[in-house]
Amino acid sequence: MKLLFVYNPHSGVGKIKSQLSDILEIMVKAGYEVTIHPTQGVMDASSVVAACANRYDLVVCCGGDGTLDETVTGLMQNGAKVPIGYIPAGSTNDFAASLELPKNMKKAAEIAVNGKDFSCDVGRFGEQHFIYIAAFGLFTDVSYQTKQELKNLLGHVAYLLEGAKRIGSHPRYRMRIEYDGGVIEDTFMYGMVTNSLSVGGIKGMTGKDVELNDGQFEVMLIRTPSNPIELNEIIAALTGIRAESDLIYTFKTTELYVSPYQSIPWTLDGEYGGEHTQVHIKNLQQALRIRIP
Repeated sequence: MKLLFVYNPHSGVGKIKSQLSDILEIMVKAGYEVTIHPTQGVMDASSVVAACANRYDLVVCCGGDGTLDETVTGLMQNGAKVPIGYIPAGSTNDFAASLELPKNMKKAAEIAVNGKDFSCDVGRFGEQHFIYIAAFGLFTDVSYQTKQELKNLLGHVAYLLEGAKRIGSHPRYRMRIEYDGGVIEDTFMYGMVTNSLSVGGIKGMTGKDVELNDGQFEVMLIRTPSNPIELNEIIAALTGIRAESDLIYTFKTTELYVSPYQSIPWTLDGEYGGEHTQVHIKNLQQALRIRIP
């Protein structure tokens, strides 16, 4: 059996370097002939997986959510029905937490080669793909604008430091959103389309009764507040102090069409997803097989 192992040598604190030998031994003992590829830059994982995934029986990636995103994107482009193993090594690893994958890299490697296949949903964002979140607005540029060295050193604190710089200004994105349940037209400072149990390491942000294979996204849209009272209401609703707010829309849907009045930047799984004036986001139900405990 053949295994393609793609890893980001700079993810987290570069801790994979000290454990690479042990991880490879686990793969070889499981009966795999391993091809190793350390990523060389942004989208390198996507390019490699897209070019050759169909030649392998298993693709394993190691890094943060961005590395997983690139690997999934490459696999979807290749069209091969090859399972993926994931060894989390990033600062946040939201999707790994949703899959209950261990933080211990050797234990995660064992699951990657010996675990069971779980068919989970994948998001299609225009011609791109994402595994757990597509978002716009306040804070969404924090992850991809935070330097890797700062992420490695401070973890979650790095995101908070970068995000705090933006707290004084609220984006105003006027847009029309069509989804399974109807149409919304309003002005938003933040929006996220998710398939995850946590976002930014915070559980419960995506709502209740979240299933990773039900063909539905969990959507949250936060209106731009017009005064400090409305901002406090939003914060109270997000932190659970207040049960709900008219300033926050939440719903489930299989797909949605987002039509903003101006071009807006998006982030896909914490990585820059480009600026778009209109986008179709669709849930590809159980399109990916990923190894879980």
